[in-house]
This record gives sequence, C-alpha cells and structure tokens, in this order.
Amino acid sequence: MADAGLPTGWEVRHSNSKNLPYFFNASSKESRWEPPEGTDMEKLKVYMAQNTRKPEGKIRAAHLLVKHKDSRRPSSWKEQNITRTKEEAIDILKGHEARIRLGEVSLGNLAQTESDCSSAKKHGDLGPFGKGEMQKEFEEVAFALEPGQVSNVVETASGVHLIQRLE
Repeated sequence: MADAGLPTGWEVRHSNSKNLPYFFNASSKESRWEPPEGTDMEKLKVYMAQNTRKPEGKIRAAHLLVKHKDSRRPSSWKEQNITRTKEEAIDILKGHEARIRLGEVSLGNLAQTESDCSSAKKHGDLGPFGKGEMQKEFEEVAFALEPGQVSNVVETASGVHLIQRLE
C-alpha cells in the first residue's frame, strides 16, 4: 500500500454515512476527521489524490429539495404532512436560489436546514451516482452541469430541486 504519510498505526478509511475520508488508529481504536499529529501533509496530499477517485462514469452532486403536496411522498424529516402547493414550493426554492447566486450562502449549508431530503444532514450531498440511478429529469440536469455549477429549478416526482454538481 502507498505511504499516506501517517504516523505508525494510523490509516485512512472512508465514511459511508458522510462520504468522506477519516483517520483511524487500529491499536487505540481512535478515529478522527483531521489528520493525526505527526502526519507528513505532503505525502498525505499525494496519497489522497491517488486513492480517492470517484468510480468511472459517475458524478457527485448535492441538492436542496422542497417537496409539495403532490410530491411522490409529501412528508420529510422536517415536516410530517407537507401541504404547500407546487407553486409555493417553487417560490421557496427561487428564494433559496437567489441567496445562493448572490453568494450569501452555499447550497450545502442551506440544504442542512431547508431541504426536505434526508441528505440534508450531509449538506445535500448524494454521493457518487451514475446514469440510470436518479430520476430522469434530475439526472439529465446533474450530468449537464459543470463541477461547482448550480442548476435552475428542476421538477421531479419528488418535488422541486436545486442541484449543484460537486465532481
């Protein structure tokens, strides 16, 4: 295995729940998000660049979902019974879009509190996905975006979304 520049006993692992790398010491069972003291940061950067590639043909995106009463499942972690109309959901999302475009807030930070999707706890990050894994309307827009770019309002059976392509 390549040298990650970590002190003896430490290794890089991947968190499935947060879709991020973390550092684990097998002997002490300690885990942490930040590299442990004594890490050679230059070696770690090289290691991470070589070992954290996304699967071939997949992209990574985050989204902010606002559901409405006609959504496929009109409930969320925030609200048991969603009663807003589709038009109200679009208006809410356009307000969020304006704040993001003005640079007041990032899509990820806004998704944490405003998204009706359970991905909110991961800043809206859906992790890597390929073609055929998301609803068609969502997928078409996500794959057309450049990394960092945020979509306009996208309508799917789940509700209305803003999508940001991450990778």
